[in-house]
Amino acid sequence: MKILFTLTIVLIALGALAQNSPVTNITKALIPHAQHKTIAGKDTVIESDTSKENKEPRYYYFSVLANMLVNTKGDLAKRFSPGLEFGRTYGIFDIGLGVGSIGTLSSGRDTAHYIEFRPTINIFSAGRFAEGLLLGGGYIFGAKQALMTEICNSINFNISTNVAIAITQSYLFFDGTNSNRSGQYMGFSFTYNFLKPHSVNKQRKKAAIIKDN
Repeated sequence: MKILFTLTIVLIALGALAQNSPVTNITKALIPHAQHKTIAGKDTVIESDTSKENKEPRYYYFSVLANMLVNTKGDLAKRFSPGLEFGRTYGIFDIGLGVGSIGTLSSGRDTAHYIEFRPTINIFSAGRFAEGLLLGGGYIFGAKQALMTEICNSINFNISTNVAIAITQSYLFFDGTNSNRSGQYMGFSFTYNFLKPHSVNKQRKKAAIIKDN
């Protein structure tokens, strides 16, 4: 019995020394928060989740512009300002590049053909209707007032997921070295969206149209 009691005392003493030994303390110091390790729950934002594409549709589009200059002199030929635009939609934001003519007739040595960067944001939408705001900037080739800036509002109606029409109203500003002027037009645009049948983007576009109906 004395031998068994002595062995028990020795084992207890060795266990206490092991818990307070320098080696054990160093190991704990080298592994910070070792005793507070937890497993991430389902609502934790993991880095891979942040790279997933959001639910907004993204697609290319092509628009035909038919504008008419107002508050200016001239017949129909001088007032009519056609244009084309090609760009890409990122949800409520469009980035497009347009080409066209400010009036179908040139004035003196000036040409009327332009190229324009056309970013547009959808500022309001309800079902098939939406309102857009464009802040554009461009260049008129060979013109004395070659720098062109534009502020345009549009009321858009989505006939379908692929086809939309809009009524536009815009203010134009032309700047040159020695002179500047401004203009205003109203018009229509016809847009075709390049959405593949049964694609995810087409489903997202359809959901965006009917969500408020």
